[in-house]
Amino acid sequence: MSADKHLQSWQERFEMAEAMQPLLGKLYRNQGVEVVLYGKPLLNASTIEIIKSHRLVRRFVGYKLRLRESFPFVEALSKLAVKQCKVDIGKLAINYWREHDDASEIEAYMSRELAPAIDHEDTQEARDVVLYGFGRIGRLLARLLIERTGVSNKLRLRAIVLRGGRKGDLEKRASLLRRDSVHGPFNGSVEVDEENNALIANGTYIQVIYANSPDEVDYTKYGISNALVVDNTGIWKDEDGLGLHLKSKGVAKVLLTAPAKGDIKNIVFGVNESDILSEDKIVSAASCTTNAITPILKAMNDKYGITNGHVETIHSYTNDQNLIDNYHSADRRGRSAPLNMVITETGAAKAVAKALPELAGKLTGNAIRVPTPNVSMAIISLNLESETDKEQVNEYLRDMSLHSELQNQIDFTESTEIVSSDLVGSRYAGVVDSHATIADGNRAILYVWYDNEFGYSCQVVGVMQKMLELNCQSLPNC
Repeated sequence: MSADKHLQSWQERFEMAEAMQPLLGKLYRNQGVEVVLYGKPLLNASTIEIIKSHRLVRRFVGYKLRLRESFPFVEALSKLAVKQCKVDIGKLAINYWREHDDASEIEAYMSRELAPAIDHEDTQEARDVVLYGFGRIGRLLARLLIERTGVSNKLRLRAIVLRGGRKGDLEKRASLLRRDSVHGPFNGSVEVDEENNALIANGTYIQVIYANSPDEVDYTKYGISNALVVDNTGIWKDEDGLGLHLKSKGVAKVLLTAPAKGDIKNIVFGVNESDILSEDKIVSAASCTTNAITPILKAMNDKYGITNGHVETIHSYTNDQNLIDNYHSADRRGRSAPLNMVITETGAAKAVAKALPELAGKLTGNAIRVPTPNVSMAIISLNLESETDKEQVNEYLRDMSLHSELQNQIDFTESTEIVSSDLVGSRYAGVVDSHATIADGNRAILYVWYDNEFGYSCQVVGVMQKMLELNCQSLPNC
């Protein structure tokens, strides 16, 4: 191909990606339809991101998907009365072009494949969400909720609750939402309403409330009712502490973004969210590491059976560690986080049993905090009931990442060059590094990357939707 043809090809792809963007936005905002491409979200994606996502299809099917092959499916989708679902336009396009030579039957094909969501009566009411605490996870949850702003959005961020209220606090909170050293700038605008003590982010009006205890807020004063409070503070972890939220007017349910104590259900979305009952008032979304490893452990146990194993977490440092050497109540964590690898404990391996009872007592775990600000890795060493090898394990996990009920939790990479910073912003619970897989006989060692902030936050949103009974089906079926 000549240089001019390369440029012409690029121009055509660029223009087609630009033409997709308004259709993708309208589908979500007007119909509640989120379009993905082999699991990669296209909502609010840039032109370049749309082009790159098409190239990445090669990882799954052996060849790239051209924009001229997928664009007719986006067009057809925009004409259908599809509501409240997630549609993988990449899978639809690949499956269609394998059996057809032209576009004449696309609309009929789409109508068949998406029939469960066509003319679907949308009876779900929008629900109020309150973020109690606005640290790393709180701000990322805010980003995830705000990016879906639209009339069809059922999760409405109504307020954030903070301690303090010192002069200049509101502007500082807005600044932290606008800019993030790890995750980059906020995709949109954030305004400060000093008079009413609120933030306005991409048209979402967010009341800022100051309180020292979960039970001292009257949310109904702000027009908030029947709300889900997401506690990101980590201060209260048992039923007595988290139950304080339920004493505040306007609160219906509470979700903890940390492992819970006692009999509170620890939920890993994609694995045991069916355990959530409508009468459950308090639920935990477990930890980032538990979310990263449990879907993959479930997949391995379902296929091969797990006799026992060990999970070693190579975890980025967290806010509870010290920048420089100073006193800390926990062993070793007082040493400078940016300068040291720090051996510490993790309860993630034991916590897996709360989501997967069949693995109770079969796993041990430990953790090493390392001098990176985000993205971690779990090294999962397993003794299996049946024999396998590297190729079989990778082929199985690759298939699980594409065509199983865990496809939104498990991602899979075949890159020989991938490093931790490449996974910043990953929306998956865990990403299998296939080149690092070791398997022989009854033993398997898996290396699983995970964005311990953003990927975990995406899992939390799934639990939020389940608690509020906001169901969103994924099409086409696995």
